[in-house]
Amino acid sequence: MRKKIGVAAVTLGVAGASLFATSTASSHGYTDLPISRQKLCANGTVTNCGGIQWEPQSVEGPKGFPAAGPADGTICAGGNSRFAQLDDPRGGAWPTTRLTSGQSHTFRWQFTARHSTTDFRYYITKNGWNGTQKLTRAALDPQPFLTVPYNNQQPPSTLSHSGTIPAGKTGRHLILAVWTIADTGNAFYACSDVQF
Repeated sequence: MRKKIGVAAVTLGVAGASLFATSTASSHGYTDLPISRQKLCANGTVTNCGGIQWEPQSVEGPKGFPAAGPADGTICAGGNSRFAQLDDPRGGAWPTTRLTSGQSHTFRWQFTARHSTTDFRYYITKNGWNGTQKLTRAALDPQPFLTVPYNNQQPPSTLSHSGTIPAGKTGRHLILAVWTIADTGNAFYACSDVQF
């Protein structure tokens, strides 16, 4: 009897470990070019970030942006209250990446789990955007400046896109990258602060 209990305990332990490994492996992806807020938190450049510092790949929320998706003011966190620090404008003090408007730039995603993908979309704030306020749809140009269809394929562990930043952008802006998943109701969101 003792041997059967031991075997059952080992079997349950292995099943539990497999289930745990599966759930943590479903972490997903973030942008690091230009560097996103979640990556700045994960690498320690920005502190007091909460749980996002340990899981920058987990900014997942409803897809369908901008018609659906996270509510205004919660976009950078994908509507996920656990990562609300990403929506905090910090008085406009998030570190920025220097870019030149009207020129091509590389946008890079890092993936910890690869999903069938509908597309990648990149939005940018309008000139005059107030970097001390939370991101809203009204603050963004209405159309993405770059859309990359992905035809339900799975991306590799690192994926780069090249796209031209709209001309005439000046000062501080925010780029919103949206990775739309094909086989779930979700997308992944990443906000990158940039300076022209």
